[in-house]
Parts: sequence; structure tokens; C-alpha cells
Amino acid sequence: MDPAPTVEPQIPRSISREDMAKLAIRRYEGRVRLVASPEDLEEALADLRQEAIVGLDTETRPAFKKGESHLPALVQVATARAVYLFQLRRTEVFPVLAGLLSEPRTIKAGVSLKDDLEKNMLDLGWVARPNGFGQTGVRNLAGILLGLRIPKGTKTSNWAAPQLSAAQIAYAATDAWACRELYLRFQGLGLLQAKAPAASDAAPGG
Repeated sequence: MDPAPTVEPQIPRSISREDMAKLAIRRYEGRVRLVASPEDLEEALADLRQEAIVGLDTETRPAFKKGESHLPALVQVATARAVYLFQLRRTEVFPVLAGLLSEPRTIKAGVSLKDDLEKNMLDLGWVARPNGFGQTGVRNLAGILLGLRIPKGTKTSNWAAPQLSAAQIAYAATDAWACRELYLRFQGLGLLQAKAPAASDAAPGG
């Protein structure tokens, strides 16, 4: 049996700041739905039920004081057709998210998900590391594998705000979309054989 596949020689394993700066900035340009009504929820649920692969990310209100921390305030889910933004202050979105997270037939691909939601996810960092990638953040991986630069812009903004700005919405949607695109890129390169167990399986005591 051959060992686990390694990165093809022409694909770099890391990217420098200088090379990253040369890449074109890219944002998600498709349909974005900030889920805020029963109709939005129905649309999201119908889309998620027919999707086999979603990109998933979360945003959390930044903490500026020592010892301060916050729970995620926003969950972003990217399908082939749209990106759905779920504000966790809206309790009506919980059943839809719970159904997605517990659905074993849907691959939830993201980066550093163990820091956000410890459910049955596929952390793309666990795919990248065994294949020789030294940088496993979503922006570095997007630069290496997708040839695009994702702006950081609003990362430290208040994600718990009742009304999200257009810049926040664009940032959040782009991250989830990039996670799905990265999964598809890994898949196309034949590198998913090295995927690690789900976060819930890898967690201590899990």
C-alpha cells in the first residue's frame, strides 16, 4: 500500500507575506441570506437538506481584556447556491443549526472549528498538516490553493451587534465560502484520504 498522499511538487506548502500581497483580493459574490424571518429559515433548511458539502465558520465578539471571552455570535454556512448567516441571538435558528450539525451525511468543512463548535466537523487543518502544509489558516490556505487573497477587514468588529454592517456580512460570507472551496480543492487533489477524525471524536474524553 502506498503511504498517505503528499502534496504535488508544483503546489507550495506555504506562502510568504510578499507573495500573498501580490494576489488579487477576492470576496464571495454570490447570494447571501442573513436569516431573519420564517421565510429565510425555510429557504435555508430546504437548501441545507439537499447539500452534501457545506463550508462552515463562526464569528465571535472580540475580547480586549485579559481573561475575557465570548461565545460565538454568528454561524456562517455556505452551500453551492448561497451563504446563510445565522445570528445566535435569534433562538429560532437553533433547530436548523442543530439539524445541520448532527446530520452525518452532510460534510461540514471549516478551519479551526475545534475553537468554535465541537461537533462532527471536518477541520481542513487536519487535512493540510499531514500533507505537508505549514500554514493551515483559511487565509493562507486560500492563498496557496485557491490563488486568492481574503481581506481581514472586519475580523475584530462587534459580531454580537443586532444589525451587521455590509462589510461584516461580506467578510463572514467569504470565510464560509472559502472553506467550502478549499474542501473541493483538497478533494480535487486527492488529499482527503488524510483527513482526521471529527472534532468531537478528537476532543479529550470524547
